[in-house]
Amino acid sequence: VQLVESGGGLVQAGGSLRLSCAASGLTFSWYEMRWYRQAPGKERELVAGIHSTGIRTNYADFVKGRFTISRDNAKNTVYLQMNSLKPEDTAVYYCNAEAGQLNYWGQGTQVAVSS
Repeated sequence: VQLVESGGGLVQAGGSLRLSCAASGLTFSWYEMRWYRQAPGKERELVAGIHSTGIRTNYADFVKGRFTISRDNAKNTVYLQMNSLKPEDTAVYYCNAEAGQLNYWGQGTQVAVSS
């Protein structure tokens, strides 16, 4: 199983980025997908999640109204559209796939937001 994140980078405050996570080696449509982030010196935290069918999404309070999670089961890919970025959004963003006791992580992609 591989989860490969992409789309991170350096952006100014107020800007946007779109992260992608391409999955392989698993039946993607079975898995709930989540984005987590971890800032230096802090614990990893949940950012957003999406049901296996895409019918439901959930967001951490600190990203509500700014970030949107979506998925394309035909492309085995989950996305995170990040708008109105703030310096405090700076972190490594990780993709996570979960189905029952099966749980997989990507290697992460760095997002840096300058003030």
